[in-house]
Amino acid sequence: MTACPCGGAEYRSCCGPLVDDGVPARTAEALMRSRYTAFALDRPDHLWRTWHPRTRPGKIASGGLEWTGLTIVEVVAGGEDDDDGVVEFEARYIDGDGPGTLYERSLFQRRGGRWVYTDGSDPREG
Repeated sequence: MTACPCGGAEYRSCCGPLVDDGVPARTAEALMRSRYTAFALDRPDHLWRTWHPRTRPGKIASGGLEWTGLTIVEVVAGGEDDDDGVVEFEARYIDGDGPGTLYERSLFQRRGGRWVYTDGSDPREG
């Protein structure tokens, strides 16, 4: 049994179906967790597939970080019956300079019946 990088259950029953098989996320939070997992496992194909085409960069790379943990801070809407959602999180990592934390308030939209990431910003910046 392999634990899911997002901190959820076993990978096969948590983010695995979304990351490996392209199963659509049921909620914005589930998509956010699967995207964190894709960064942690260096799976840019999932990141590409789940990024809104208008805001998606030309190339997606993990940046050489070792992702070490995820904490969901707040979820606003983003449920199975919503069209928009917000997930605020803290993602911990280690890079060449040591440990660090990425803070983001991510915006999600349902597009063609699937959740996609549109944009994010650091909630600590005004």
